[in-house]
Amino acid sequence: MKTYDKLSIRIIRKIAFVSIIFVCIFAIGVMAAKSEVNSVKIVFADDCETTVMTAKTKIADILEENHIILESNEEVYPDFNSNIDLTKTITITKTSQERKIIAEEVESVSTEEILGNYVTVTEKIVIEQVEIPYETVTKDVSSSGTETTNKVLQEGENGIKEIKYKVKIQDNEEKAREVISETIIKEPVEKIIQISSKVVARSSGTRNASGAIPASTAGKTPTVVTLNTSAYCAASCGGNTRTASGATAASWYTVAAGRAYPAGTVIYIPYFANKPNGGWFVVQDTGGAITNNHLDIWMDSMSECLSFGRRNLECHIYR
Repeated sequence: MKTYDKLSIRIIRKIAFVSIIFVCIFAIGVMAAKSEVNSVKIVFADDCETTVMTAKTKIADILEENHIILESNEEVYPDFNSNIDLTKTITITKTSQERKIIAEEVESVSTEEILGNYVTVTEKIVIEQVEIPYETVTKDVSSSGTETTNKVLQEGENGIKEIKYKVKIQDNEEKAREVISETIIKEPVEKIIQISSKVVARSSGTRNASGAIPASTAGKTPTVVTLNTSAYCAASCGGNTRTASGATAASWYTVAAGRAYPAGTVIYIPYFANKPNGGWFVVQDTGGAITNNHLDIWMDSMSECLSFGRRNLECHIYR
């Protein structure tokens, strides 16, 4: 065979091979063009939803492609063997759950029948304000075995909170209500009741080591206040035992108070009712750090002062 003929055969073979490749590519393109990619919405039984892109049309194939498996009490619409309809929506519901068909081609069914079977379910957001009941706190500062009296130190007040609901309404009737959020608008205020030993005034009695009620309190109605109370002694005063009134300080008798309580003012403190003085003290001292809300009680030693520390105590002031 001549060289020219061999060359011609090679060229023809190359042309044929290229033509076959072109035809294959063209066929693949045609098939791909015919495979339409759809955006399909899948609505789950818990009202969650997702959108997938797929070239498949059969419901079972679309679910399998997206690894979605139905539970035993669930069903799908359209059913597994159907193709996706014009709505391009797949709805998964519980078996007993009512299903609202968004769109469906129905033959030989009147408009009246369709509207008669259509169930309208709407959702709306409702915001309500409700009261938060206040709590009552009782503080017992009375002495054991004594007659007591109650006093309201702080009145209680209800708080307010705002609750946001999602409400489902069917045929103008509320079917379900779900709390979305709760916000406290106003915190409740506790009611505080203090239980204290009842003070019984007597017409006579002398001071004080025996716990007798001072005669100067006879016929007087005390003013009841809560004072921040601490203790002091000779050691904390550099060894000095003389008070601002000129008297010598005595334990279970002397207290230092602010300017609102002048020397000689009698103060009964129920907390100390079982002590040698029966809880009765007399203002004899003052100091630069003593304010009208503060009371300092004279004690025998620094260890007693440290043990007592600082306390808020009910005090009955006799002027």
